[in-house]
Amino acid sequence: MRPIIEVKNLSKLYRISHTRKPYHTLREDLIEAAKTPIRFLRGHRSDKEEFWALKNVSFDVKQGEVLGIIGKNGAGKSTLLKIISRITDPTKGSAILRGRVASLLEVGTGFHPELTGRENIYLNGALLGMSRQEIARKFDEIVAFSEIEKFLDTPVKFYSSGMYVRLAFAVAAHLEPEILIVDEVLAVGDASFQKKSLGKMSSVAKEGRTVLFVSHNMDAVKKLCRRAILLDNGGVKKIGNSSQVVDFYLSKVKEDAVRIPLAERARDKDLSLEARFTDVSLVTDKGEKQQVVDSTRPLTVRFTIDAREDIEKPVAIHLVFYLSPWIVLRFHSEHREKYLKLKKGKNVVECRIHPTFLTGGDYQLGCSLLYPGREKLRHIDYIPDAYVFTVKDLEIPNSGEFLKQNDALYFVEHNWEVGL
Repeated sequence: MRPIIEVKNLSKLYRISHTRKPYHTLREDLIEAAKTPIRFLRGHRSDKEEFWALKNVSFDVKQGEVLGIIGKNGAGKSTLLKIISRITDPTKGSAILRGRVASLLEVGTGFHPELTGRENIYLNGALLGMSRQEIARKFDEIVAFSEIEKFLDTPVKFYSSGMYVRLAFAVAAHLEPEILIVDEVLAVGDASFQKKSLGKMSSVAKEGRTVLFVSHNMDAVKKLCRRAILLDNGGVKKIGNSSQVVDFYLSKVKEDAVRIPLAERARDKDLSLEARFTDVSLVTDKGEKQQVVDSTRPLTVRFTIDAREDIEKPVAIHLVFYLSPWIVLRFHSEHREKYLKLKKGKNVVECRIHPTFLTGGDYQLGCSLLYPGREKLRHIDYIPDAYVFTVKDLEIPNSGEFLKQNDALYFVEHNWEVGL
């Protein structure tokens, strides 16, 4: 049987301009265009840089397979899925798909904001080539899965990002495409919805449909996918058993976190980067970086952010502690109504955390800089592996015993009452 997806020598070139030009009239643009060939003949160099987002990527996917696609920001994951989804064209190579495709690439795509949830369900079904009767048969399942019954006749522009994703995933998964493409958007949903969505993707595959799954949740990739592809700098770094590919990737992440300065890390091209993290670290009371910490003491995470211009809109920071592949702790500055007003140049922000009582082992910090709100989240900068550190073995107070990571993730102070 032929593969349902065949990707052969796929490459994508972008030309990036490094100059910011003022607005021109049509007459000025025509004069500029006429000068371009003359400048080329005289040896003038273009101000545009060539960037290969993908380079000679090849792989096949069988019908009913769930294939994981992992890699750092800027590795080419989103570009690959956009080409497979026919959103953008490749520069070279081909992607052959033998079936209907439903894509869930990012929050805010796929729905018309002025239409209601109900209307968008029928619109998406029509785009997949389904009849109104076919959509109607699936309608109740979609609504029940998405958990948005009360807002079904509300325009989706008023939905929160979580509601938007729940409905978008429910539509994509239930309207029976042969190929389902999911790109990290499930990170927006809550834990219970993520679990339900992963279960649905597994059942979709058992029905003989194919799933391409991009995620930074390595545990989900291991559980859901038999095979995985690791992309790095636009090329295939490793392909094979998902557990082996994930373990290889995590070892490289740890090496790079120590070796490559934060300001030089690759970023996803979808980020606005009006400001960027130039340093994220755990610091002592004296402001010195620390790689080994005692979790029975308070922690301070220091963020250094460089802004291109003053940013008047309020900005928030999301901070995550990872013990691969699990998210252990999560902190959002807006939950404490702490918003940033970034000034042009260097900005320093600190998050002071009470004792966490994490058990000993290696952890990493991930962080996002974003505009918060109920509508589509706008990420300014995002680094999932900003800092790697080690927690000392945790001694249980007054016991002389140590907790290890295979015993528990953290310790909570508590008391026992006996003989009541």
